[in-house]
Amino acid sequence: MAQEAFEDIVADFEFLEDWETRYRHVIDMGKAMDPLPDALKVPATKVDGCASQVWLHPVIEDGVFRFDGESDAMIVRGLIAVLRALYNGLPVGEVGKVDAAGELARLSLQDHLSAQRSNGLRAMIERVRKVAAEAA
Repeated sequence: MAQEAFEDIVADFEFLEDWETRYRHVIDMGKAMDPLPDALKVPATKVDGCASQVWLHPVIEDGVFRFDGESDAMIVRGLIAVLRALYNGLPVGEVGKVDAAGELARLSLQDHLSAQRSNGLRAMIERVRKVAAEAA
């Protein structure tokens, strides 16, 4: 059920041999994202439950879900990029059907993130699911 962009990340992770290289790849994905405009870094877009500052700005157009995001932590910015690959472009009604934990397990992220980062990742997923459910 994963988006093609997410499948590309899975393929990249299979090619990259060690976690340190994968970690750098996730960070590079975050660096490649356009920055979120300061005007969108407001309390309404801030994600609670993250150790770092995180903002997610969802946009739903013609029933299609996508979001942009930013964080002050490079690895978290990369995790946002991973989540964008997982969710962006889905019909809004399909977002809640994505088994995010199962898909992310394919990357073995849970084995290499601190408890705080894992909690923050869950908080971002919950925000995405909530926004999509409210719009559906």
